[in-house]
Amino acid sequence: ASLAAHLKADPLLRKEWDETQKLKHDPRITPVGHLLRAASLDELPQLWNVLIGDMSLVGPRPMMVSQAALYGRMDDYNALRPGITGLWQVGERNESSFCKRSTFDATYRAQLSFVGDLKILMRTIPAVLRGTGY
Repeated sequence: ASLAAHLKADPLLRKEWDETQKLKHDPRITPVGHLLRAASLDELPQLWNVLIGDMSLVGPRPMMVSQAALYGRMDDYNALRPGITGLWQVGERNESSFCKRSTFDATYRAQLSFVGDLKILMRTIPAVLRGTGY
């Protein structure tokens, strides 16, 4: 079934989606898909986007055009190349609202450095191993 149908049928799912633009227990995800997401293996195809220059390893998480209004000011997001991982993913990854992502991206932009990117990459490894992604 479509996301809209699930959200319409369950007010709690609707509230979670409106706040985070994600669902911890997304009914559309198969058991195999859940394992891939929990281990962040679903991100591996994005490495192609890094290789061709459309993405960076570290940067703001890509978003859908329809999510831009929820994000807030787009200056920091637009100034950076989208990344597979970033400050939001290693900070509050699944515990913050979608809107709060903008504060992580602003902090990342203000502190942008090669060493900072290395630190984020190193913090990504334990986050992936803990399976905190969904």
